[in-house]
Amino acid sequence: MGKITSIIINEYKIKELGYDFMGFSPSKDQYTAHHLIIPKRAGGKLERGNVSVLMSSSHNLLHKIEAHNFEIFSAITGEMIDEVFKGKLDEKNILEIYYLIDQFYSEYKYVTNAKGRPIIEKDYQKRLVLRR
Repeated sequence: MGKITSIIINEYKIKELGYDFMGFSPSKDQYTAHHLIIPKRAGGKLERGNVSVLMSSSHNLLHKIEAHNFEIFSAITGEMIDEVFKGKLDEKNILEIYYLIDQFYSEYKYVTNAKGRPIIEKDYQKRLVLRR
């Protein structure tokens, strides 16, 4: 785990709260850093203001969403950027992220990958800490 990831975990009390910037609880997941404003592919650095901490499962889900629906991806990213500006993980932002993920699932639940598996599993909801 990188230095900035550790700092963000402590500042946002992610371990104490039991969920990441998207509201996913840890299981055996690793914490990962996600570039928020300037992506890694565009030279974005892992630094305060450009990083959210996600579990590997929520990070993978977010990039699946990015590949299939950039509008929903951007909305989720906007909610996480808002959390960075607030300096805390906010229940309102996390609930909005939940609704966005649910919308993505509703629209793409029958879309499969090259191996014929759904691109998003319904069990993602089991990992979300906050409920409707």
